[in-house]
Amino acid sequence: MRLHFNAKYLFCFLAGAIALLAQANAWTATPALQLAPCQLENMTGSASSRCGWLSVPENRDAPTGREIRLRVTLIPALRTNAEHDPLVILAGGPGQSAHDAYAIAGPAFAAVRRDRDIVLLDQRGTGQSNRLDCEFTDDVELESNDPQQLQAQARHCLSALHGDPRFYTTSVAVRDLEALRVALGYEKLNFYAVSYGTRVAQHYLRRYPSRVRTAVLDGVVPIDLALGPDIAPRAQQALDAIFDRCTADVACSKAFPDIRSQFNALRERLEREPIKTELLDPLDAKPISETLGSAQLSAAVRLLTYSDETASLLPLLIHQAQSGQRPQPLLAQYLMIERNTGLQLAYGMHFAVVCSEDAPRWPERIPDAALAATYLGGTFMSGLKAVCDVWPRGVVDEGFSAPLHSDVPVLILSGGNDPVTPQQYGERALASFSNGRHLVLPGQGHGQIATGCMPRLVAQFIRSANADSLDTACLKGVAPTPFMLSASGTGP
Repeated sequence: MRLHFNAKYLFCFLAGAIALLAQANAWTATPALQLAPCQLENMTGSASSRCGWLSVPENRDAPTGREIRLRVTLIPALRTNAEHDPLVILAGGPGQSAHDAYAIAGPAFAAVRRDRDIVLLDQRGTGQSNRLDCEFTDDVELESNDPQQLQAQARHCLSALHGDPRFYTTSVAVRDLEALRVALGYEKLNFYAVSYGTRVAQHYLRRYPSRVRTAVLDGVVPIDLALGPDIAPRAQQALDAIFDRCTADVACSKAFPDIRSQFNALRERLEREPIKTELLDPLDAKPISETLGSAQLSAAVRLLTYSDETASLLPLLIHQAQSGQRPQPLLAQYLMIERNTGLQLAYGMHFAVVCSEDAPRWPERIPDAALAATYLGGTFMSGLKAVCDVWPRGVVDEGFSAPLHSDVPVLILSGGNDPVTPQQYGERALASFSNGRHLVLPGQGHGQIATGCMPRLVAQFIRSANADSLDTACLKGVAPTPFMLSASGTGP
């Protein structure tokens, strides 16, 4: 679950009959869903698929009211005699679409696709499923701690949405997922869920326990946890671990002496006076003028810690900006990540979830001292609160955050240095599953599906429905990416 901020931070019932694949795949669709041939792109190529739309009531308690269309893609199994239960991919955010998630991580599911269909459903409010999007202006940042300005932007966002955000929560989304299962004629589903998607998977398990065969929960959000107050401390924990690793690394420590002090000095400097500088746009190389302030620094650092590969750049970027007086490389990284996040996440849907499911569970008072000791500080939470104070609260099922007890086979994956869903969350979530196993990959960030031999292990787990039988020796070689010591690479 991302919960990025500045405001830019925030990775089918259809009429007609279905034309089935000319192979003995494992499902029989109802006339309510129509799929047509299409090509689905991912990072390594394209897959011949079948795409269509699932029409559902926006307000499921008013079935004759307004309908919305949800984007569906079925990627058929490669084997003719495929298994009868597909893999459904549940994306993160909240606000990312399943199609965008597959475009990034699709190759990691190649082994699963040999035996099973892969099903993508853009959750309502994301992607092509009546995306709830709105523009926050560049100069409005949750780190700015201007509640009135943030609330004005939130109200403007609400007025521009093409949907009622009260009906774009997890509790409604799982009913869409069940409608899709029925329309496609599957008896059971397998889930791969990442970040916020793990919340969707767990709530579906609560409502439809007999319909899940296996679940892989990658970067899990415990069902009883309200995200928000923990964000700044967890982000600080991950950054501290990166600094500690640099200090313990002879080459990194020599290249960037006392990197923690350099970072603190850079923060203080940018709080006093942001740097306005010229640089080449990282996407098209055109000259642009941009400002690096403490809010941009915090956002860049937090987003760079999501991956061990980008985290390996942090000491170099901080050193260049502070000791080398060259803020352009850090600013360029910030701009690339910020733009990508803006394309990936639907912020209206993001707030629909956070303000309905998390905000009501926040404590009335969060200890200021604990947040002040972090690089994100207390303005992150105060900004979230300001937006949620004016955002309408939506449908949340009774018992939504109550303890979950399930005997469905579950594989939980955690990065040992995940800045938002740390391994402690995986340990906490494991208590919900009597048939679960938790794998922790040392030094890794958020999302483990493509790390090392994990794609093979996930495929084996889904095939066998037995996490305990997995031989995880192949993970012993997983280690964080070596630090970049210069623009040339990891060496001097």
